Amino acid sequence: MTTADRVPAALPAGLRERVMTASLLAREAGQPVPPVPAISGAEAFGRAADAFYGLLAGLDEQDWARPVLRDLDVQGLTGHLIGVEEDMQRGLAGDPAVAGADHVESTQDWAVRQAGRSPALTMRDWRRAADRTLAEARTAEAGARPGAGARVGTDDARDSRIAMHGIRLPLDDLLVVRAFELWVHENDIRRCAGLVPSVPDPPVLRLMSDLAVRMLPYAAARTGLRERVDVHLVLTGPGGGTWDVTVGQQPDDLGPGEQGPGQDVAIVTDAVGFCRLAANRTTPAELGPHVTGNAGRAAEVLAATSTLALD
Repeated sequence: MTTADRVPAALPAGLRERVMTASLLAREAGQPVPPVPAISGAEAFGRAADAFYGLLAGLDEQDWARPVLRDLDVQGLTGHLIGVEEDMQRGLAGDPAVAGADHVESTQDWAVRQAGRSPALTMRDWRRAADRTLAEARTAEAGARPGAGARVGTDDARDSRIAMHGIRLPLDDLLVVRAFELWVHENDIRRCAGLVPSVPDPPVLRLMSDLAVRMLPYAAARTGLRERVDVHLVLTGPGGGTWDVTVGQQPDDLGPGEQGPGQDVAIVTDAVGFCRLAANRTTPAELGPHVTGNAGRAAEVLAATSTLALD
């Protein structure tokens, strides 16, 4: 074999462009294959509630008494979630007292009062509370938001936001927050009971991932990240996708509409792991993302992500 025989033949002119064009016609950049069906926040919450209830129904008496989070056992944590549903319903009704209430303090009485009760009663009360939340949310999604009288199709019905526990979000996003919390606490219980962790189905995971990414600028601002960072985030696996988001506060000397130079960072990691990071149930080091660009800035973005948790 001669040297000439070992030299690869030149690729046909324009081959790369033809392959890229064909690929983009087959699948839009950043979109998973097969495509993930779109669902509403109410549907995501309903699925998460069913999964949580299924877990509770399989626990024995010993499991209910296991320490799980803060000073709570499993029964107390379920009581906390009863309190969250009660506050959610107050938020749907427009109660201003719940808007700035602390997520833990506002629900602690519900957690404490479960002591000495039958776990079956606690489970029943949580299921009823979650069902009420879902029913009221679906009524609100139809345009009849409690206390506001919004009509279907009006701007008021579409753009109304619900305030509770220091956050103010459109109802659909808030329901995703609630689905996120149920999944996180389901896995808290699974961990303490020695059960394998669960993974949301792809449509729910997609909503959770998207919301966590959209909340990154607020998390970064809260943690004091000052320098602008332009993040290209790729979350792999079913329910993942790609996002481009800018985080970081702008220098004080910039005028309105001006932007300082940003640093480009690309982060590739698993969608489930990213959601666990947003729930403060794993660390950036344990996540093990693939990072290109400024590693220090990427670390700051990931550290900010973990502050999104409410617990």
